[in-house]
Formats: sequence, C-alpha cells, structure tokens
Amino acid sequence: MRRTILTALALTSTLAALGLPAGAGEELPLERIKLPPGFTIDVYASGLEDARSMALAPSGVLFVGTRREGKVYAVVDTNGDHRADEIHTIATGLDMPNGVAFRDGSLYVAERGRISRYDGIEKRLDDPPAPVVVKGDLPSESHHGWRYLRFGPDGLLYFSVGAPCNVCQTDDRHAAIFRIEPDGSGMETVARGVRNSVGFDWHPGTKELWFTDNGRDLLGDDAPPDELDHVTTLGQHFGFPYCHGGDLPDPEFGHERPCAGFVPPVQKLDPHVAALGMRFYTGSMFPSRYRNQIFIAEHGSWNRSEEVGYRVTLVTLDASGRPSSYETFATGWLSEGRVWGRPVDVQVMPDGALLVSDDRAGAIYRIRYAGGS
Repeated sequence: MRRTILTALALTSTLAALGLPAGAGEELPLERIKLPPGFTIDVYASGLEDARSMALAPSGVLFVGTRREGKVYAVVDTNGDHRADEIHTIATGLDMPNGVAFRDGSLYVAERGRISRYDGIEKRLDDPPAPVVVKGDLPSESHHGWRYLRFGPDGLLYFSVGAPCNVCQTDDRHAAIFRIEPDGSGMETVARGVRNSVGFDWHPGTKELWFTDNGRDLLGDDAPPDELDHVTTLGQHFGFPYCHGGDLPDPEFGHERPCAGFVPPVQKLDPHVAALGMRFYTGSMFPSRYRNQIFIAEHGSWNRSEEVGYRVTLVTLDASGRPSSYETFATGWLSEGRVWGRPVDVQVMPDGALLVSDDRAGAIYRIRYAGGS
C-alpha cells in the first residue's frame, strides 16, 4: 500500500493527539529543537505511526520498523529533494517488528519470535513478496521482546535478545547479542550480560562492535546509568544482572558475582535516558570534529520523578579510541514539561545528513549542517 506524505489535515490531527498546537497545520514544532550552530532540522517523513529502527538500501529506499503498530514501512524520496514523497506499508500484523536490516536486495525483519527475509523488496514495494523465515526459534517473552537487527562488516547478521524482566537471572538465550549467517545458521553469542540493547554499530576503523544498553529500573532517579559498551573479544560479559554501570552491585544479585569480573562500560550515559539507536558518523557533511564520533538516540525516561532524555547525544572519542566527552547534540522533544517526541534511531545518509526516527510524533527528521561557527 502506497500513500503520499501526510496531508495537512491528517498532520493537524496528529498534533492534536500529541497535545500540541496545530499552528499552520503542516509542521511539527521543530523550532523547539536546539542544535549546535550551523545545524538545521527538517521533517524528512511524517505520518509513520510508531517509527522505530531504520535500514537504508543502496537505492535510497529507507525501511522503518515499528514496535506496537506491527508494520514495516518503506520511505522513498522520489525527486531527490531530501524529503520523502511516498510511504509504502510493506507488512502489517507483525509481532513487534522493530528490527530491520538490508543486504543484497533483501530486507530482513526481526519480530519477537523470528527473523524473516523479504527478497527483491525494492522492486515490489506495492506488492511485497511473502516473507521467508530465516530463524524462527527466538524467545517469545514480550518484556524487552523487540529486537535490534543489523549486518556487521563480517557479513553476519547481528541481533539482540533482551532480558525478559526488569532484573532477573536468565538463561543463555536472553540478555545477549547474537550473530548468525544470513541463512540463519551458525548462531554465536557476541556479548552476554546485556540487559536490553536496541542499538549497535561498528567502529569504522577497527570494525569492533559498540552498543547501547538500558540500565535497570527501580533503583531511584539517579542510578544506574545507561551504558555505551565496546566488544573487544567474542562472548564478553557486561554484568547484567549482577552489576550495573561497571561498579554498582545489584541489590538482589550482586553478592553472587563481583563487578570486577565483568567488562565495564566505556561510557556511562545518564540514568534512565533509554539510549537506543547509535551510529558512528561516517559522512562528510558535518564538521571534522564529528567524523567517526558516535550519535545516540535517547528515547527518554519513564521511571524517574523528573523526565530526562528525549534527545540525541554525542560521544566523542580521543586519539586512542576511548570516549572523551558525552554531550547533548539535539534537544527539545521534551519542552516546557511536555514530551512531544521520542528519538529512537539514527541513520547517516549518503550526503552526510543524519536522520532521526521518532515513534511518538510518527516522524523522521533530517539534520544537516549548513555552515556557521
């Protein structure tokens, strides 16, 4: 099913549902977004209910998964003006199809219990092919049941399986990042002790995996931190459920295994920000200080008396490849005490612009650098 970008009437209804003033009825309130000097933000696509993780095909088609809606979208900029003209709904009725990945003409979609492949999808956006199940025996719990999915530089398909709880001891099928061959065979554990990762990427130089991980809830406003982690050896353990943030023993399970036995985060992120999608910036549009640095979409808190997150942050690395700063890059989706948007994923475009998906406003934004100090 194809449709053009959201009409003014439909967008007005969307704004009303979010508790926002309609204004001219044609734009989300992007004037609330604060960026460093020289950067601007525009709507790339709107009307995508529950827009979550993104995958870009070489043709320029952007595939977008959802969590609650059960849909997968294909977003197309037909005239090259950096704003999508068409939205195709290529799948409906799926079970938490958050994760999407693209390779060799096929779209891979991760649902709660399986990973499927849609072959030749770019030529069949209006008549999608039937999915081929690649791996159909994933855990079925709904708690942290949404998967993140990407192909690594080694050609293998990586996916996450979260813990089926806030905090608990799990079996080897949960709280981990795995990889498989594109046909679903040869499953290996990449990282263990990972509570819930909904974003990972590979360093452009070393090709090593980095990922975000959401800290547990119900330890107060300021603990534990979310994490940015770095895998240097296959199968490393990052602490869950025994240790949080590298140095905070869990009050229930921490006595069983000390924090010293686990890999600490390379960067502690702010508590409860719900750090999700992340990307190393590999484009050339942004100034040099941003190149090969990490952008993170922070979805925002629910378990905190004062809300935090709802922003895109930047982690910069020093010459040795270690994080040297953690700072806000784009903020304003939490404005005047009201949340109107929740960033989920980031995607570097071929021209160097940065896309940001938003499952609250049902939109994808395009951040570009236009010059300035």
